[in-house]
Amino acid sequence: MYFIYSLLTAAGLLLLAPYYAVQGIRRGKYWHNLRERLGKLPPEVVARAEGGEGAIWIHAVSVGEVLAAVPLAQELKRRHPERKLFVSTTTDTGQLLARERMEFSDGVFYFPLDWGAAIRPAFRALRPALVIIVETEIWPNFLREARRRNVPVVFVNARISERSFRRTRQFARILGGFFARVLGDASLFLAQSDADAERLRELGAPPERIEVAGNLKYDGQPPVRGAFGDWLAEQTAAQERWPIAIAGSVVADEEEAVLAGFDIAQRQWRRGLLILAPRKPERFEAAGALARERGWKIVKRSALNMNLPLSEDADVILLDSIGELAGLYSLADAVFVGGSLVPAGGHNILEPAWFGRPPVFGPSMENFRDMAQEFRSEGAGLQVRSGEQLGKAWVNLIHDTPGRERMGRKAQELAERNRGATARSLERIDAVLAAGRGPA
Repeated sequence: MYFIYSLLTAAGLLLLAPYYAVQGIRRGKYWHNLRERLGKLPPEVVARAEGGEGAIWIHAVSVGEVLAAVPLAQELKRRHPERKLFVSTTTDTGQLLARERMEFSDGVFYFPLDWGAAIRPAFRALRPALVIIVETEIWPNFLREARRRNVPVVFVNARISERSFRRTRQFARILGGFFARVLGDASLFLAQSDADAERLRELGAPPERIEVAGNLKYDGQPPVRGAFGDWLAEQTAAQERWPIAIAGSVVADEEEAVLAGFDIAQRQWRRGLLILAPRKPERFEAAGALARERGWKIVKRSALNMNLPLSEDADVILLDSIGELAGLYSLADAVFVGGSLVPAGGHNILEPAWFGRPPVFGPSMENFRDMAQEFRSEGAGLQVRSGEQLGKAWVNLIHDTPGRERMGRKAQELAERNRGATARSLERIDAVLAAGRGPA
């Protein structure tokens, strides 16, 4: 079955090769990390892995997983200074953020493709004593190689959305016992919630290796505003630009609705300013073009000179940068967290909550299901279903200062109350590391 799986993944990659080639030529994507994806790790990573006790390897797919893993990685490095700590990601944005936020690590690289020929060189180079996978990326060949080398693999912050569960369950039924065998190669699953734990059990993970530890994302720390945020705060105050709306992590097919929402708000406050932050860099140009078509003056973050004043007639700041969004929420009078008005699963509503800003989000919050439900039930956030509803929600929040501040306090208190997943996860990870062996 492993052979068939490898054959199918190779065939799939071959079919997609023309697409990757075109994207590589047009946008410089994929080619730059191909060597690492094939298991050829950067020389500096290989050099740092030599000597000392077994390393700790943390894999965080993209931005959200990297942010969730930072406190965990910091504490692991503090507790185990004798061990090297390496971090892998899958996406370019995750790679950039990992290099910025995990400078304390011993190396950051791209996760190898799930082929034996790519995985084995990475294992040989790092010689890990433990692999930690943030959330639930399940790679059969990778897990089998870890088991063969007696390297324990711990899934932290493990979650499976209802949609992913239905799809994966169908896949598991087709494969018979293969999927359960793959899950059995992991040493421990630390699930976000009881529902996630139950889904893992139904998919075939050994029940005795599943525990509920909570959501690591609650343990994140509010980021500093940064130089750009400080400059923008001074500029908007000096120019009396108000209100400031921030639409963060906005995805394709969602930008139009967000811009429609801002249009409603700006009709009442002509001096209003929108900070529009697309989730993916490839959407920067398209999102800016959509806003420009509506007649707004667009200013790119990358084109701003902080030695000069902000353009007085700017309507929209296009945040075409990585890692600055979370700190900017501290400037917001109204917030929208994207990936939620279209079926994309939603993004982290804790980032504005840390600053006492009540998040507004759409109906697609599968990736943050329990969190979104708790925010709604406690009056700490609002859910909308369209750009028109978003605009009305922003207008109501901006008009009602006492109500907005009350919701913001509830959001902040809720975020604080749910902390603790990192400490619980560390306790179990240390136990696995001390045992020093993978699944039986």
